[in-house]
Amino acid sequence: MPSDLILVTGASGYIASRLIPRLLEKGYRVRALARQPERLGTRAWAKGVEFVRADVTDPDSLARALAGVHTAYYLIHSMAGGRGYTRIETEAAHNFASAAEAAGVQHLIYLGGLADPHASNIAAHMRSRIETGNTLRQGSIPVTEFRAGVIVGPGSISFEMIRFLTECFPILPGPRWLKNKVQPVSARNVIDYLVAALDHPKARGGIYELGGPDVMLYADTMLRYAGLRGLKRRLITLPVIPVWIMARFVSWLTPVPAVIAEPLIGGLQSDSIVLHDTAIHLFPKIKLIPYDLAVNESLEELIPARLERVWEGMGRDTITIKHEGFFITYRRVVVNALPESVYRAFTAMGGRNGWPYANWLWLLRGWLDKLFGGYSIPLKKDTDMGLKEGEALDYYRVERLEPDHLLRLYSELRAPGEGWMEWRVDLAPDNGSVLTQTAFFAPRGLPGFLYWALFGPLHCFVFRGLIKAIKQRSET
Repeated sequence: MPSDLILVTGASGYIASRLIPRLLEKGYRVRALARQPERLGTRAWAKGVEFVRADVTDPDSLARALAGVHTAYYLIHSMAGGRGYTRIETEAAHNFASAAEAAGVQHLIYLGGLADPHASNIAAHMRSRIETGNTLRQGSIPVTEFRAGVIVGPGSISFEMIRFLTECFPILPGPRWLKNKVQPVSARNVIDYLVAALDHPKARGGIYELGGPDVMLYADTMLRYAGLRGLKRRLITLPVIPVWIMARFVSWLTPVPAVIAEPLIGGLQSDSIVLHDTAIHLFPKIKLIPYDLAVNESLEELIPARLERVWEGMGRDTITIKHEGFFITYRRVVVNALPESVYRAFTAMGGRNGWPYANWLWLLRGWLDKLFGGYSIPLKKDTDMGLKEGEALDYYRVERLEPDHLLRLYSELRAPGEGWMEWRVDLAPDNGSVLTQTAFFAPRGLPGFLYWALFGPLHCFVFRGLIKAIKQRSET
């Protein structure tokens, strides 16, 4: 019933951040559990959610989180804990199941990993996911468990590994077990199942394996991604590559840290396919999305407006990260001026007014772009007349404009990828302003990675000076 209170654990995670908006759309009351809920205040869905601070490894913190809850989603893993994470996961599941039973929770929904539990070569990561479900079921509360393997969607760890590695390497080296079978499932379908389980009494308490309509080799997930992206890629299998070496390589190139990449890569050493298609028959209204369509949908979200802005809750003034297919550089400063003054300062940049920092570099970049056949846009005649969405500003186009709040420019400069610059200003608690400046670059293929690596230091130099210049102009 929409009036029921739903608890979503692991609220800072990928699946939870997409599940919560769907629950709110359906009218459910949602409570989000996180160890650091203050980091989630910038999420688009934050205003409609009750946050609670708790840790599943601390049983005493769970009573308040579970009070009055009808159904709880268990979307937690402990791979970031490094060695010994399997023991931590079992203890955490036991703590949660016991606290939920004491609080009178009526239903648990758990998302685990897809693997044959009877296989002799099942990896520790997959075994731990299965054991977590078994531990949750030891209590009296019915547990609906879904098991998924490769989840396709922007921000999914498995998809981001596929995306970044395929984009970067014309020749993809890999171990022999890249020939193992997988059955990728769209992130949208995973959320469909998690939501449908709330009001499906016949499905309550069962174990359901989730997979899309395509069964393929793991290597094919990368090769088909490359084809959809217009990239030519070849795969070379090598006899032996230690998992720990692969994990460190993955952490260097992708957003996935080595401590998480290592168990994930180990989990690929056995097939991850649906053996029992019960979910298809019990949830017939859910239409499975093919792999190619799921990838294309993910690529359509390769724009800043669709990003989950996880970096804004990290509490740091300068951040450089890889996230959902982007290289992102973020800066934040406090300005002793009202938002409308700051907004006027950054919307007056460019055109005949020039750029307030290193203007000669901006002009040089535009000249080089013309020299090599780039798209030449005339200077805007008079920025004092105000900007409009869709119009040109030097070698950029105004993509988004919100008065006294936001300016986002799309780069028309010739580059092996797509770029944006964004400035956002908000009122600070002390009546000053908080100004953020974010640069987004979505690389296309290896040239995009090399471009960012080559010009990254120069971008940092210019962007650091630019936000300081905007602050100075706003205050004076």
